[in-house]
Amino acid sequence: FTPNIMAAVVTLLRRLPSRTFLNGALQISTTSHRAVSGGVPQGLSERLWSLGKLNHVAIAVPNLESATALYRDVMGATVSDVTPLPEHGVYTVFVELGNTKLELLHPLGEKSPIEGFLKKNAAGGIHHICIEVDNITEAVKQLTSGKIRALNPEPKIGAHGKPVVFLHPKDCNGVLVELEEA
Repeated sequence: FTPNIMAAVVTLLRRLPSRTFLNGALQISTTSHRAVSGGVPQGLSERLWSLGKLNHVAIAVPNLESATALYRDVMGATVSDVTPLPEHGVYTVFVELGNTKLELLHPLGEKSPIEGFLKKNAAGGIHHICIEVDNITEAVKQLTSGKIRALNPEPKIGAHGKPVVFLHPKDCNGVLVELEEA
């Protein structure tokens, strides 16, 4: 991973509340600017969910065929077939890396969010990161109560057939974060 991706993951993890036991008392702490001094940040209580592994890094690409060929033919990676996801406005190809995946995204339809991204970034680029959670409903409930906005507060079914929610990049240090139920 590039240093920028790792920094984004570390920054997100630092912004999320963490549980620590001090003198037998459960305290919630966060490095977020939303922290309330001297106690639990407003709206947050003991977590009923936890973060899992990095599921994938999504890359918007202007040419899906050439991007797929780069990873498959030049780099020797195993890649999936092209999958259209009309409800998300994208075509996807997953590149297997062993410890995680890359998700290649290409616009599908006129209202594709990837179309707008590619208009601003013609060569493509990193679009989002996806982190697994063990309970997406509780994660969204707690994060939104802590003032982290969800772009789709109700989970949608994602490319892996599991519920996903996207968190607003302005609340996650400029990174679009997808949470996926493990």
